[in-house]
Amino acid sequence: MPKYKEYYKKMIDENRIVFDAFSKLHAEYSLDQTSLQSRFNTEGEKIMAIARDYENKLCSGTENGMYNRYSSNLAEKFQNELRAHFPLVDNVGLIVEQMPKTDFSLKKLL
Repeated sequence: MPKYKEYYKKMIDENRIVFDAFSKLHAEYSLDQTSLQSRFNTEGEKIMAIARDYENKLCSGTENGMYNRYSSNLAEKFQNELRAHFPLVDNVGLIVEQMPKTDFSLKKLL
């Protein structure tokens, strides 16, 4: 098994409760994105912080040396593994603004 998948599995196993809760929220969010966006952002921040921590652990040995290019590829593979299980994780942090309702209408000419 590749190292990034090992770290992903380790991340999920060590944070099972948080990821199970986020998985349920992710499923609900996929059905109704507008009303759940703020909740998805707050819970998603926790997930992203955990993912960044494990990504840093994964890449820490390769960043400073002749393997620094490998490090960015490794980080990308780790993030893609996260996206494979949570496809909407990139929506964490989105700000949804409602447009003000106006009384604008076009009149039809007769």
